[in-house]
Amino acid sequence: MVAGLLFLALAFFAVGQAGATHNEAQSAADAAALGAAQESRDRLRDDLLAGLLDPVFLDDVFNGEFPGADDGCAAAAHFAARNGADVGACRWITDGRWGFTVDVVTQDGMGDSILPGTENARATAGATAVVESRCTFEPVADEEPPAGEEPLPDESDGPPADDAEEPEEPSSPGALRCDAEDWVIDLERLDLPDMADLFRVRLAED
Repeated sequence: MVAGLLFLALAFFAVGQAGATHNEAQSAADAAALGAAQESRDRLRDDLLAGLLDPVFLDDVFNGEFPGADDGCAAAAHFAARNGADVGACRWITDGRWGFTVDVVTQDGMGDSILPGTENARATAGATAVVESRCTFEPVADEEPPAGEEPLPDESDGPPADDAEEPEEPSSPGALRCDAEDWVIDLERLDLPDMADLFRVRLAED
């Protein structure tokens, strides 16, 4: 009876080892997927700065289904390695969201066990992380004459006078309405908030 109880205890320990190894693999997969999505998000900054005066581009990024512009899989390998795993596969998700799915395998096996053939068994796991906008883009509205009023016709046939005022250009292409605060694009100081303030990165269930 004592031998039987001891065997059961060792068997439960082996199962616990397997569960712990799988948890390590899942943690590594989560970290790798989050790292890939965050790297892709952060690498968008230069493109955003270059297109900051393009309302069409901003509308696509913040109001549409933006699929991302840069690959972050190199970062996935880095974060997996820091958690004792290797990346088996890293790929863009293809359902319209901006994100990555990463599969990993642990670098070490389960270790000594009473279960034959499990000493070198490695655990595998997968995770998906997505990038989501925290903001919406609101373009500057075109000014229209008040209701019932029509613009005055040009009564001169000649060229405009030298002192004629040129129409004023908009002071900004628009504003970003974000979770934390609104941010008006300033033409005199083209800069961006932190990318983490513009986009969140989170794990997805699938």
